[in-house]
Amino acid sequence: MVLLNLLVKPIAIFGIDAAVQNRVGDADYGIYFSLLNFSFLFNILLDLGINNFTTKNVAQHPEDASKYLNNVLTFRFILFGLYAVVAFGIGYLLNWNGYQMYLLSFLVLNQFIITLISYARSHFGGLLMFKTDAIISILDRFLLIIFFGILIYTPVISAPFKIEWFIWIQTLCYCITLVVAAIMLFSQFGVPRLKFSPAFSYSIIKKSFPYALLIFLMMIYTRIDSVMVERMHANGAVEAGFYAKGFRLLNAFFMFAMIFSSLLFPIFSKMFKQKENVTPLLSTASKLLIGGAILIGIVSFFNSEYILSLIYNNDIAESKVPFQLLMFSFIGMCSTIVFGTLLTAKGDMKFLNTISAIGIVINVTINSILIPKYGATGAAIATVITQSLISLIQFIYSVSVLKMKFTFLAVGRFSIFISLLFTLCFYVKADSGLALFGLCSAGVVGMMLFKLIDLKNLRLILKLKE
Repeated sequence: MVLLNLLVKPIAIFGIDAAVQNRVGDADYGIYFSLLNFSFLFNILLDLGINNFTTKNVAQHPEDASKYLNNVLTFRFILFGLYAVVAFGIGYLLNWNGYQMYLLSFLVLNQFIITLISYARSHFGGLLMFKTDAIISILDRFLLIIFFGILIYTPVISAPFKIEWFIWIQTLCYCITLVVAAIMLFSQFGVPRLKFSPAFSYSIIKKSFPYALLIFLMMIYTRIDSVMVERMHANGAVEAGFYAKGFRLLNAFFMFAMIFSSLLFPIFSKMFKQKENVTPLLSTASKLLIGGAILIGIVSFFNSEYILSLIYNNDIAESKVPFQLLMFSFIGMCSTIVFGTLLTAKGDMKFLNTISAIGIVINVTINSILIPKYGATGAAIATVITQSLISLIQFIYSVSVLKMKFTFLAVGRFSIFISLLFTLCFYVKADSGLALFGLCSAGVVGMMLFKLIDLKNLRLILKLKE
């Protein structure tokens, strides 16, 4: 799955998504980006923890899977109705025009289809059908690359490119993927008969509510920025486009960093249950992820214009500062992946939900102050501050609860690594792909020298997962 995602998703993100923004311009893409992130905000209403419940239940009781399939599919259509009402209702309150509501209708539909695909994948995961799960996970992106590769890189259509085309073809790709996933799912469990059970639906909501609430709160303070930029700045659509250019690369790195979360969560959960010491594993994971995020943040800061020029054709200067700030926020996001996953596995949901709610207040407040004047840069500042504060609070709480101790040697290694990397990037600028690769390689070597990458312990993590 990791290999397929590494092959397909970067092409979809930078070869297709970025190319679309280059074609349609920052204003039109900014409107799309704002609406897309808005559709993410209430995505939890489509799931409410059903997928996690399904994976666990199918793995433990595969003979009952078809019975649950009947109930859950009906419940999902009800949730879709609720999600659509909330999305369009708030869109109306935000005074979006007819064109924006038209685009939103397709994005709302896309979110529902994506949720159904994920639901099918949760069955494949529960049945340990990992190859099938891996193929379905990238099929929509693979189709997008083919369809848009034809549109963008061949002279099939001479008319000016429209953002609607991008959304329509996304919908088509999701529909094809859903049909394939449904055929595979029904071949295992038979064609379901829709059936609604209020007691069953309530049971799922009750069990998964704390986790669903956490996802919802985190989604708000990580996705609301672009919506506020488009709504609050005088030139909101264009500023949202500038913000999207920086956010795209951040999101790409974050997707692959999240792979560690899926590895760490079951391991931490089992270790807490068996009352084992999690500190060695926590130390290994935090040094690797946070050290890697620092490397990416510093290299991106000093070489922002060159990196952006590799992907985009215009408005590099306007997108530079938001991009630099967003890449520094990646450090806090990686810290949250480690310590947030640790606390989730430990079951400290009340603390995590409280901190996430505070994060929303901080993020919205700073955005409200800075966006009207500074646009995308103001939103990026809010993101850095919010992610840094939340990750710091989670870190301090984890240290306090687990009674962790830090040696002078460990702190010294981190400090020297950051200082040397900062100095290297200050004096050596990347003016070619080879030079950029050299800087990143030097940083990786530095992480190994200062024991931030420990290959022996990484192999141990994989063995623990098995």
